[in-house]
Amino acid sequence: MAQFKSGLSTIALMSAMALGLAACGDTTTEKEKAPTAEDAAAFMADAEKQLFDESVSLSRKAWVQANFITVDTNAIVAEADEAFTLLGVKLANETKRFENVELPAELRRKMNILKGGLTLPAPDDAAKTAELAKIKANLDATYGTGKVEMEGQTLSLGGVSDIIASDRTPERLLAAWDGWHKISKPMKSDYARMVDIANEGARELGYKDVGAMWRSGYDMDPDEFATMVDGLWAEVKPLYDALHCQVRAKLSDFYGDRVVSDTGPIPAHLLGNMWAQEWGNINDVVQPDAAAGGSLDVTSLLVEKGYDAKKMVKTAEGFFTSLGFEPLPDTFWDRSLFVKPADREVQCHASAWDIDNKDDVRIKMCTKVNAEDFVTVHHELGHNFYQRAYKNQDTLHLNGANDGFHEAIGDMVALSMTPDYLKQIGLIDEVPESTDPVPALMRQALDKVAFLPFGLMVDKWRWQVFSGEVTPDQYNDAWWKLREEYQGLKAPNDRPADAFDPGAKYHIPGNTPYMRYFLARILQFQFYKAACDQAGWTGPLYQCSIYGNKEVGEKFKAMMEMGASKPWPDALEAFTGSREMSGEAIIAYFEPLKAWLDEQNKDRTCGW
Repeated sequence: MAQFKSGLSTIALMSAMALGLAACGDTTTEKEKAPTAEDAAAFMADAEKQLFDESVSLSRKAWVQANFITVDTNAIVAEADEAFTLLGVKLANETKRFENVELPAELRRKMNILKGGLTLPAPDDAAKTAELAKIKANLDATYGTGKVEMEGQTLSLGGVSDIIASDRTPERLLAAWDGWHKISKPMKSDYARMVDIANEGARELGYKDVGAMWRSGYDMDPDEFATMVDGLWAEVKPLYDALHCQVRAKLSDFYGDRVVSDTGPIPAHLLGNMWAQEWGNINDVVQPDAAAGGSLDVTSLLVEKGYDAKKMVKTAEGFFTSLGFEPLPDTFWDRSLFVKPADREVQCHASAWDIDNKDDVRIKMCTKVNAEDFVTVHHELGHNFYQRAYKNQDTLHLNGANDGFHEAIGDMVALSMTPDYLKQIGLIDEVPESTDPVPALMRQALDKVAFLPFGLMVDKWRWQVFSGEVTPDQYNDAWWKLREEYQGLKAPNDRPADAFDPGAKYHIPGNTPYMRYFLARILQFQFYKAACDQAGWTGPLYQCSIYGNKEVGEKFKAMMEMGASKPWPDALEAFTGSREMSGEAIIAYFEPLKAWLDEQNKDRTCGW
């Protein structure tokens, strides 16, 4: 689940693929003429116009490629990507002309957004820039073409992921896990060289290293940001630790102590996900009596009520219009992709698109009529309604307040999909009188709580790599050290000396910053609790739904309309009343589960 935004989400497209030729240096004449604040304002106006116009062109090409995957559409988008990246790198380098010019605060902030929007900044050296582009292409290709030979079959990531998700045979799980982690071995030397080159580019832009550059994108000192996320983790860690203890005990009961010890880290191949980042696929193992809680079978309800893909999306739109948002434009319904076509290859990964930075918003999903995709369509429309809310902002402010906000908006709405909501939209006739909340909260926690330390440690590892604290010969050991420290997990077998297990996770070779996902897990609950407080809700937090509450919707829309025009604490304060991100809300949401987990764990040795 994601949003596609060509260049304007803090130059988000460059965050996914930021490579290109560095701009040429200033001419002698330009150097001799001292730039002024007026020059800076003129430069910024021109830069924003270029980015706006070029992003629309790229968006259209990328949409066609995603919906008609051919050799030719791939080539067209690759060329457009390169041109857009060249523009971004050129403009970022030109901001250096104004580093010593006294500028209004808003203009200085735009300079920083423009400069910091690059994920992998190329140095002002044509040979190194070309080398960096080649390395990125190689890393992408190595990951994208990864295959696992297993049981006489050649499997892609999807095939081995299905095994990890559903099989319960330790030997088969290990074969699938180990097979996929072998595909990243060839990446290691390229990755190390990429780090060196990108760090050089970051230093040219005035940053200590690439990690510091990434952390600078949060309207605060990079070290201060690192301290802030450590504080957030400290708040939620007791909840994660309790979940870990219960899950480990149940896995030990299921597989036996030989496979899973009831003390120490959990082997990473047994948690239902290739990277053990979310654990929902082992709900049947760790919570075998889940059905006893009277959980509603939303998939069956959707089928019984005759829902199809478009009706699911219409229902999700209805959530937002019930809050007072304007309905989606007719073009959304004409141009979106809702189901997988039978006649061509498309990218099925759910995504939300903003084609023209105004009203041409769309989603692309190969939607299935089930509970998971019902949640997903609410999530994706969260992106679209956010995009429309800030459409009147300046070009560089056409984005969420920080990169965690965009993912959190739709997830916050999905938290309101309570039995009360299902009754209001006609999926059920009566709300069950009383049910045990633990099974449903446990299922939620297996994804949302289990993800938290993984969301944090991916970039913790990269920050150490970019800073030089971790050298190439230490890459794999440092990865597993962090996974044990934060997740309480261990590799399921002895890792070879040449292993590069970080590369088996797409965001590492794809160079996509990951901290946004950790922040989104925190923010969605903070938004949700603030909304429920505004609605006057006094019951258990997990039972609250804001469906139909236009007063809450008005305040929510006001925050969304700000886009990235103000530092994120301003946007957060506008809706929640607080300028600080906090784990308090996620703790409150899972309070009944935490009490139950503590009771289950009282005679166990927890921790690792």
